[in-house]
Amino acid sequence: MDYGRGRHKSARALPEEGPAFVYTAENREALERICARYPEDQRKSAILAALYLAQRQQGYLTRNAMRHVADAIRCTPAEVEDVVSFYTMFYTRPVGRNVLQVCRTLSCALMGAERVTEALSEVLHLSPGQTDAAGEFSLFEVECLGACDRAPVVCVNDDWHERQTPEGARALVEGLRTRGRSTLTGCHLRIEKA
Repeated sequence: MDYGRGRHKSARALPEEGPAFVYTAENREALERICARYPEDQRKSAILAALYLAQRQQGYLTRNAMRHVADAIRCTPAEVEDVVSFYTMFYTRPVGRNVLQVCRTLSCALMGAERVTEALSEVLHLSPGQTDAAGEFSLFEVECLGACDRAPVVCVNDDWHERQTPEGARALVEGLRTRGRSTLTGCHLRIEKA
């Protein structure tokens, strides 16, 4: 794998300003329930949950959304931006309805993640980091997805697909195209049968 292409998010441009952003009433209520788990002076401990709520609402995180999150959890916009720029699960530009993430760290790399990425790139006609024109698929290479013993792992949105092969990755995309989300296994921390 080419580790020299600079995938660290902090090297990327700042996210767009974006439209005005305010949590929906439902999301604000969900955030308040989460924040209630922490002492009042540690409200910013809910930063990951707050960002997930904003991203689910808008599809990706703009600077306006990050400012709103900062206000909601009582921290600075810089603290929110630090978190967004560190974690690969937060997007600062529009992504497809199906976000495919291929783990590229050591265990997955040794088990063939590069070939899985190549197969996905071929079938999707995308390079890592791109989204198709229809907004259906985005492809990313990411750091550890936390399933090293089941490498290589491909995550589609929040759904793991373990022990992937190039053929299995192609079949996954074909299933998403023909059967939609019913193709996803709902696999979270369990080993898929080959």
